[in-house]
Amino acid sequence: MPAAKDKDDPKSPIQVIERMMKLLDVLAEHPEPLGLKQIAQYTRLHPSTAHRILSAMVADRVVDRIEPGSYRLGMRLLELGNLVKSRISVRELALPIMRELHAQTGETVNLSVRHDDEIVYVERSSSGRSAMRIVHMIGTRAPLHVTAAGKLFLLEDGFARLRDYAKRTGLAPHTRNSIDNLTALERDLDRIQRQGWATDNEEVEIGVSCVAAGVRDDGGHLVAALSISTPADRMKPQWGPLIKETADRIARAVGHT
Repeated sequence: MPAAKDKDDPKSPIQVIERMMKLLDVLAEHPEPLGLKQIAQYTRLHPSTAHRILSAMVADRVVDRIEPGSYRLGMRLLELGNLVKSRISVRELALPIMRELHAQTGETVNLSVRHDDEIVYVERSSSGRSAMRIVHMIGTRAPLHVTAAGKLFLLEDGFARLRDYAKRTGLAPHTRNSIDNLTALERDLDRIQRQGWATDNEEVEIGVSCVAAGVRDDGGHLVAALSISTPADRMKPQWGPLIKETADRIARAVGHT
């Protein structure tokens, strides 16, 4: 029985794959097509070795040969990337991280998305320590301007479009703490922009406070908001940086850099 090929064998499939990945990394680092000599120099591969592997990659459309001796990343990578992206679920990737955050804080952790002028809660991690009617229920909606998560989406729209939102909704309050005028809302969004996370101080429900940070996709778009909801007397200042750090972890999981 022939011995298994070692990784260091120059003809080993493992080494070929490693070299192929090295070639892809170099092509990914350079937006312009690269010549064979440049590629060999960057990868420290012999030109004949680089040419042989590149030719196989061209045949599979992983690499495009622009002209003799000039290469760039191929369209098949885009096709595969779009396929991966279409199969990524923010909810699925977020839930394990949300459970970690819940275990760390002991409080309800929510994931929400925007729908028109409202936030929709699409996932949560909670042990049911406290009965919070609004934030506990998946599928519940709330206006953007009274929720920490919603304020993130208003900030994403920009201050120029905030006036339109105020006209559409009238900034109707939910509690005595709700922000119901444009000037105060602009000040709040400015604070959120500077610190990197949003809060609501019993603005949806008296006795309930929330802190939230945004989750961005690979295109840099705000696609969801992660939040901690808690009885107001249990809210802790350190949860602002913590929610931002955790939301960034979810963003990296869905491809944001």
